[in-house]
Amino acid sequence: MLDDIDRRLLEILINDARISLKELAAQVGLSSPSVSERMRRLEERGVIRGFTVEIDPKALGYQLQAIVRIRPLPGKLHIVQKLIEDMPEFGECDKVTGDDCFVARLYVSSIDRLDGILDRIADKAETSTAIVKSKPIERRPPPLSLS
Repeated sequence: MLDDIDRRLLEILINDARISLKELAAQVGLSSPSVSERMRRLEERGVIRGFTVEIDPKALGYQLQAIVRIRPLPGKLHIVQKLIEDMPEFGECDKVTGDDCFVARLYVSSIDRLDGILDRIADKAETSTAIVKSKPIERRPPPLSLS
């Protein structure tokens, strides 16, 4: 699926998505047009989904992160999902198997704010919340080659 050059391009971009095409080409030993074409193909195939900015939530005043497991009450799944989608404090959410339907990460400025958010879904779902103390592993991409 990926050759060694594609993997090297991705490794470089993971570390610096703002690198210039010229510098990227120099690091992999190809011409800029060749790298541009490879990048285009990686995007078309969905390997590269986009280029983004990583923001530190604390720098924006969100002092707490919480992981919330959410189990909608019978018949409330779609309502709960819509509530989660509409609240910007939910930074990410996975629909999962098992006892709970959703596992979500919230960014909040205080425990009071967290309580207010959870109160909005309390009559539609059961929740279990854990406050994040630290992140020993920051979000990272999967390995670039299958082992």
